Amino acid sequence: MPDVLLKVSHLKKYFPIRAGLLQKTVGYVKAVDDVNLEINRGETFGLVGESGCGKSTTGRSILRLIEPTSGEIQFDGRDIHSLSGAQMRGMYRDMQLVFQDPYASLNPRKTIEKLIEEPMIIHNMYTPGERKKKVHELLELVGLNAYHASRYPHEFSGGQRQRIGIARALGLQPKLVICDEPVSALDVSIQSQVLNLLKQLQQQLHLTYMFIAHDLSVVKHISDRVGVMYLGRIVELSDKKSLYEKPLHPYTQALLSAVPVANPNAKHERIILEGDVPSPANPPTGCTFHPRCSACMDICRTERPVLRDIGDGHMVACHLYNQ
Repeated sequence: MPDVLLKVSHLKKYFPIRAGLLQKTVGYVKAVDDVNLEINRGETFGLVGESGCGKSTTGRSILRLIEPTSGEIQFDGRDIHSLSGAQMRGMYRDMQLVFQDPYASLNPRKTIEKLIEEPMIIHNMYTPGERKKKVHELLELVGLNAYHASRYPHEFSGGQRQRIGIARALGLQPKLVICDEPVSALDVSIQSQVLNLLKQLQQQLHLTYMFIAHDLSVVKHISDRVGVMYLGRIVELSDKKSLYEKPLHPYTQALLSAVPVANPNAKHERIILEGDVPSPANPPTGCTFHPRCSACMDICRTERPVLRDIGDGHMVACHLYNQ
């Protein structure tokens, strides 16, 4: 029986659309629309989808950096959706975030030592001497030198800055780290180094990751299970092997067909999706993917498919598998 660390049920985040002189609410952008997922202790759960599908909003809503509209979030047996602000701040010792942009996420006016020890000061961890020692240990752990502690962010490359961001996240010894596209702003040559570092740290420190990305090859490299999002909803969820070898949802099939193949002689059929992604402020009725789906049936236009297990933990929200 898997040990569930994080369980998200019916998570929704709607942003109001305001118009007019009195700024009345005239509609909602459904950024996250009824997301259900579980992350087991010690695994890496990949969340993938194209830009604007709600991946980052899901991660930030789980941490309550953005307050969810509705839903339940259970972390390590506690319902964190009902916690007060002060109680939630205490939970951040166990839940941390690695940001996408290593250039914007570090305060340029503070030294690396100040940046890494700041969360420890906020949570009253260690004495000043112990904090300094801990900062040096964390820098060594992420592949930097202890003498870098006195430098400023502008003195580092993008890859080094992201390592500093990872060190800062690990300073509180968290159980869960949400990685919000941590390598998308880095050079391809640096991406693999950071991914390998994350895997190495996971084994050493027994970490659990939620890894958000739009690059399917990156997700395949690091994840144990993968969820595919489209327009605020998870449309397919499975272990990595099943998803990449036998994708079931037409959207997942189209995404995987777009991944470049190294062998020029390999047969590779490219699935081209027609039309644009619909607006989350006015999503289509029924299955939100039906306007772009080549396998669309009448039921797809009117009835929303439920994410269901069709065998071996492979879950898909598609009427093709409900017959």
